[in-house]
Amino acid sequence: MSSVAVPFYQRRHKHFDQSYRNIQTRYVLEEYAARKAASRQAAYYESTGLGKTTCRLCARRARTLAHEAIQESRKRTHEQKSHASEEKRIRFASELSALEKEIHTARHRAREHLDRLTIQRMVEENMALERHAVEESISRAPEILVRLRSHTVWEKMSVSLCFTVQGYPTPVVQWYKNEELITPASDPAKYRIESKYGVHVLHINRADFDDSATYSAVATNIHGQTSTNCAVMVRRFREDEEPHPAGIMPFHLPLSYDVCFTHIDVQFLEKFGVTFGTEGETLTLKCSMLITPDLKRLRPRAEWYRDDVLIKDSKWTKLYFGEGQAALSFTHLNKDDEGLYTLRMVTKGGVSEYSAYLFVRDADALIAGAPGAPMDVKCHDANRDYVIVTWKPPNTTSESPVIGYFVDKCEVGLENWVQCNDAPVKICKYPVTGLYEGRSYIFRVRAVNSAGISRPSRVSEPVAALDPVDLERTQTIHVDEGRKIVISKDDLEGDIQIPHPPTNVHASEISKTYVVISWDPPVPRGREPVTYFIEKSMVGSGSWQRVNAQVAVKSPRYAVFDLAEGKSYVFRVLSANKHGISDPSEITEPIQPQDTIVVPSAPGRVVATRNTKTSVVVQWDKPKHEEDLYGYYIDYSVVGSNHWEPGNHKPIKYNRFVVHGLETGEQYVFRVKAVNAVGFSENSQESEAITVQAALTCPSYPHGITLLNCDGHSMTLGWKAPRYSGGSPILGYYMDKREANHHNWHEVNSSLITRTIYTVEDLVEDAFYEFKVAAANLVGIGQPSDPSEHFKCKAWTMPEPGPAYDLNICEVRNTSLVLLWKAPVYEGKSPITGYFVDYKEVDTEDWITANEKPTSKRYFKVTDLHEGHTYVFKVRAVNDAGVGKSSEISEPVLVEARPGTKEIFSGVDDEGNIYLAFECKEATDASHFAWGKSYEEIEDSDKFRIETDGTQSKLYFKNPDKSDLGTYSISVSDTDGISSSFVMDEEEFERLMALSHEIRNPTIPLKSELAYEVLEKGEVRFWIQAESLSPNSTSRFVINDKEVENDDRHKINCDRSNGIIEMVMDRFTIDNEGTYTVQIQDGKAKNQSSLVLIGDAFKAVLAESELQRKEFLRKQGPHFSEFLYWKVTEECEVLLACKVANTKKETVFKWYRDGSGIDIDEVPDLQKGECQLSIPKLSRKDEGVYKATLSDDRGHDVSTLELSGKVYNDIILALSGVSGKSASPLKILCTEEGIRLQCFLKYYNEEMKVNWSHR
Repeated sequence: MSSVAVPFYQRRHKHFDQSYRNIQTRYVLEEYAARKAASRQAAYYESTGLGKTTCRLCARRARTLAHEAIQESRKRTHEQKSHASEEKRIRFASELSALEKEIHTARHRAREHLDRLTIQRMVEENMALERHAVEESISRAPEILVRLRSHTVWEKMSVSLCFTVQGYPTPVVQWYKNEELITPASDPAKYRIESKYGVHVLHINRADFDDSATYSAVATNIHGQTSTNCAVMVRRFREDEEPHPAGIMPFHLPLSYDVCFTHIDVQFLEKFGVTFGTEGETLTLKCSMLITPDLKRLRPRAEWYRDDVLIKDSKWTKLYFGEGQAALSFTHLNKDDEGLYTLRMVTKGGVSEYSAYLFVRDADALIAGAPGAPMDVKCHDANRDYVIVTWKPPNTTSESPVIGYFVDKCEVGLENWVQCNDAPVKICKYPVTGLYEGRSYIFRVRAVNSAGISRPSRVSEPVAALDPVDLERTQTIHVDEGRKIVISKDDLEGDIQIPHPPTNVHASEISKTYVVISWDPPVPRGREPVTYFIEKSMVGSGSWQRVNAQVAVKSPRYAVFDLAEGKSYVFRVLSANKHGISDPSEITEPIQPQDTIVVPSAPGRVVATRNTKTSVVVQWDKPKHEEDLYGYYIDYSVVGSNHWEPGNHKPIKYNRFVVHGLETGEQYVFRVKAVNAVGFSENSQESEAITVQAALTCPSYPHGITLLNCDGHSMTLGWKAPRYSGGSPILGYYMDKREANHHNWHEVNSSLITRTIYTVEDLVEDAFYEFKVAAANLVGIGQPSDPSEHFKCKAWTMPEPGPAYDLNICEVRNTSLVLLWKAPVYEGKSPITGYFVDYKEVDTEDWITANEKPTSKRYFKVTDLHEGHTYVFKVRAVNDAGVGKSSEISEPVLVEARPGTKEIFSGVDDEGNIYLAFECKEATDASHFAWGKSYEEIEDSDKFRIETDGTQSKLYFKNPDKSDLGTYSISVSDTDGISSSFVMDEEEFERLMALSHEIRNPTIPLKSELAYEVLEKGEVRFWIQAESLSPNSTSRFVINDKEVENDDRHKINCDRSNGIIEMVMDRFTIDNEGTYTVQIQDGKAKNQSSLVLIGDAFKAVLAESELQRKEFLRKQGPHFSEFLYWKVTEECEVLLACKVANTKKETVFKWYRDGSGIDIDEVPDLQKGECQLSIPKLSRKDEGVYKATLSDDRGHDVSTLELSGKVYNDIILALSGVSGKSASPLKILCTEEGIRLQCFLKYYNEEMKVNWSHR
């Protein structure tokens, strides 16, 4: 069911029945109902009484009671009804009053609405009347102001028909060709219609004969129409059919592409820059472009130029154009390819072009120190057996000068290169003779210096050994049916036996090494082939010498070599054929071999000026003598290095050149030399040193204009500074404004705005405005920014904060970056509590919030980004009311670390000062290193000191403490966003503080602390070893707080080369107990080490010293090198042995047992160094103290061994082992006592323990 819309004033109505209209009727009905109920009750009582017998008095009483009950009931009923009626009446009255009030309000609102509609209708009617009146006043039928003009054009040219019309409403124009309607859709390649400001144009592209017609234009509006027409005649040029009038030569029309027709816009997207290559490499220059409109029939033509010379497809270069890309490929780079390359896109509406320089370095020389290859080899004046080859010399900087050149030739189709000259030719020109007529040749050149021969140059274009005059001596006559008759002048000259002599003999080339003689062939010369002989004569000699006696010359020129320097010669030429030789020609003027051109003089003053961050513009004065210059070579060198590098590798003809490939921030000097065929000039004077920086220009345009606050009468705007300051600090900004839909801009400020935020006053409330900003520096005012959006001047009253502004992106790395911003100017109704950072990829729609909780800082590091992707960012401020407006979206940024990205590093200088340092090679003179802590610029001069030197800046900590912990950042202005940060955590801070303390209080590092050792004589040596000691180091020994000097008792020595300091005490006694200390000082560095010898430690050293002293004294005479020891032989004998040393013949050796001497049968040989005493059958009776003595006049020595107790038991155990091994197998012996098991041993003693076992 469909619902019916109820008016708002009826939605709250309460509906009632008709009873409230007659209250009295309702009361009558209620009274009637009560009486009927009372009568029914009385009837009931009466019926019940009929069944009984009562008296009349009782019956009356009963009736009386019943009547009273009825009356009472009626009275209660009446009171209840009255009370209920009163409540209903009151409720009804209140509801009726509310209803009347709602109806009154609804009527008032309806009246206001009707009044507003009435007023609006009246205004619209008045405006319509006024508009109609204005339109009536300006309305008129179309009127043609400038009519069409007839044209006569050549075929394949374009024609534009135009006229001007006015009228209101704007007339609609239609074009007709011979009464047929023309539309752009009918033939978009042929017709293009334009209409602008009342001027209407019909473009006809590449008109042909069929386009000859009458063209009409009809302009129509509601008031009428008008028309204009013209005739177009297209003429066809028929050069082959139309004869030329006498005396008028045929002329050529310009090619079609030289005339601009349809406008096709070509916008270069990706362009090749300044390119560096090396000889032998392959290389491609590319340009991608956007062509609008991209029509197949109107494709532009790509033309490549090198130094304004058109490049065509060849063996060395390949051209490509298609799919929005033009490319030029080099199959094998040579220095011939160096130059300024220009890509010109030729359309039928104009030419778009782009240029950049290609540098080609020399390939590595085959021989170290050999020169680079020559270049630009060309052939001139080719004839039957002769050609002149020219080339350009290579530049030499560090190599030795070129002393000459070798020219090689090769017949086309072969690979057999033949050297043409035996000795190097010193000039860049050489006449090659001995060619075979009719064959084609290519040539190459190699340079020679003292180190060796260079690589060969690129080969020349092929040249044919033919006489060009032969082509002129033939004439072709066309006859019927396409037949041709070729006639030679030789056939017309008749029979000539001996030819006439040549004429016009002269020297066409003169140099020190050769002279080229040229002449004109004899006329007539006859039908037979003519050859020539050349004769020379030294002036004054009177004799003639034939130069080419063996082989006749076929060409009318010849190069004569081997002429004496300083002598003059005359020449004559003779013609010859098979019939004989002509008379000699006239003699030439005396000719002296000499260079007709000289080495050019050095170029003049060289001036270098800044250009870009990697290039410098070099200009120079031309030399005074610049005859036949090939061009100039420019060299450059880093200041102080004296190492020169070539700035170009092919001579340039201009006296201005841009040297590329320099390092930003380095200082360079430049020099120039001129070159011609003879050689190089002297080097020019060096230019003034120049630092490679970008040239000073006006700043680029600001961007990102944002509305930050508005109070209804003023607007606060913010913007971003220009990306480049132009090489000079930005002084301020100028702002212009205009209302929306207004044409003229108005200046906002007359004085410079020094900040990137400004409040514009005196604005009209609710009006829309747009703004633009321009930056200014010392050079001037830069380009203004693009106009901002239309901002409405309406007061901001929202409780949320306004937008953050000035979003900057820094520290771009492979997967992260840092985003900075400034707090909103408009905070809303409560303070800002944090910020949300959002980002997304450029090609996506969904935004990602980088932080889950608002950050209170005005910077944020965004991580986990994808390398190589492009992102944009925005920031939203938050307060208690909620999230505010988003900031302007940042510029797209490619997440990728720049090549050669450097970071902030920490360090401590020589004075112990802690610093952070950053180096930026791209910094310019206008760059500013901005240090910050927590990304807020540091301005506290009490805690920090900033020093900037060229491309490096350092931040010094004056009084470092724990408050210096945090994140430090730096950004370099006027660069491509170079920035970095450094986290100073507690661990790094402690490391730097320790290093600073060590530098300010340096210590000498020790390899070993103070130690002692006891020498063999009982001397005690105290020593210490440092890592290193300088020759100026000092040391001292202190014993018990008393310095000791170097004397006989304390021998002190310092080996500084090994860092060892020692003190030797000859006699160590009980008085030497105490503390020993060594103190070392080396410049500012100090160190000391102590050794405590007290108590047991001292006693141990003293005992060891005494022992070593006694041992030393003992060993001065005969002594035991090994004291008495025992051993057991295989025969179960016990030997007491000792070893002696330092004995002589007079030395006496004796054995003793328990103080009594032992007689031995054989006196030991002391020279063998060993003495032995044999005990055959050891038993308890052999126990005792055995002693051996040595004595002579030098002293004596004693060694004792107590053979008892444990020693005796050990000997018995050893004997048991030896004896047990000698045991015989068990034997069974039957005796009276029983069976006996027995075996035999080499030795048995009762001390030996015997164990029997049974299995």
